[in-house]
Amino acid sequence: MRAAARGAAPVPLSVLDLVTVGRGSTAAEALATSVSLARLAERRGYHRHWVAEHHSMPGVASSSPAVILAHLAAHTRRIRLGSGGVMLPNHAPLVVAEQFGTLEALAPGRVDLGLGRAPGTDGATAAALRRTATPGEGADDFPRQLAELVAFLDDDVPTGHRYAGIHAVPGPVQGPQGRPPVWLLGSSGFSARLAGESGLPFAFAHHFSARNTLPALELYRSSFRPSAVLETPYALVGVSALAAEDAGEARRQVLTGALSMLRLRAGRPGLIPTPEEAEAYPFGAVEREFVDRWLADVVYGTPDEVRAGLDELQGRTGADELMLTANVHSGAARLRSYELVADAYGFAGSASGSGAQAS
Repeated sequence: MRAAARGAAPVPLSVLDLVTVGRGSTAAEALATSVSLARLAERRGYHRHWVAEHHSMPGVASSSPAVILAHLAAHTRRIRLGSGGVMLPNHAPLVVAEQFGTLEALAPGRVDLGLGRAPGTDGATAAALRRTATPGEGADDFPRQLAELVAFLDDDVPTGHRYAGIHAVPGPVQGPQGRPPVWLLGSSGFSARLAGESGLPFAFAHHFSARNTLPALELYRSSFRPSAVLETPYALVGVSALAAEDAGEARRQVLTGALSMLRLRAGRPGLIPTPEEAEAYPFGAVEREFVDRWLADVVYGTPDEVRAGLDELQGRTGADELMLTANVHSGAARLRSYELVADAYGFAGSASGSGAQAS
């Protein structure tokens, strides 16, 4: 891959954090790494730091985004913090409105509420989360749940609604309390169309649904209707990326994430394996094919190679923002990667982000 010339990033770069737990490590250590990552991201000029909701996955310690975000807010001052995302069918909309109203009160003007319609887990765990306790309430009921959540966030539940007179606290009912901007997340066309028709910013999960990226972004842009939130579409693209000083070391690291995903897809989730375990794993032909396909959508290598890959993805998708995730065994490797990418783009040590924003 051709080395890229140094210079400013074409769009803002952000961080997606799954709070990954490597073999031989603990959730407590992974959460401490997340604090270090948020501080690094703020210091080096990344625009946002989002945390994703997942359940029943030993290698992912981000089952409670609101709790983690409150902790990160206490350890940062400027960077935007948010959910990438909260899986709305897992929660009562009022609870989400209260949690993120509280976060907004703790970190005014810095909180994003990204929402997804998938459970973020397997079917049995989804049932344990009480997603289907009420008939008709689930992923297919997402538009109604979204409208209800927005009404609570705005303290604008219409007269005659079954929840009229109920207020999300903290929230606008207290006075000039702001409310977090709502984003829709997706890996297919459903949320892309809904985000466009609702005039909301849209984040696409290219890191695990690369084949759907361009169709979903086209659908989002073609269905977009201006709103009080946005006059024009704003598309964020999430991408797996890892930089290391040596390209061989970068591949060695990303192979740990690929093996972890292989095991997850096979119904055997666990801690992120070590590089030694991944290198020694006896991949069968079908497994090797899966891993090769997976790694084809990961941007990895030297800092200049990663920069070239990110620039190519941005140019191909027209993304207004790129959000980088690095789900590998080593927390130190993840932190070093974000430093190297910042160096490749010439980010200042104390910058707070630049370029277009949807905030």
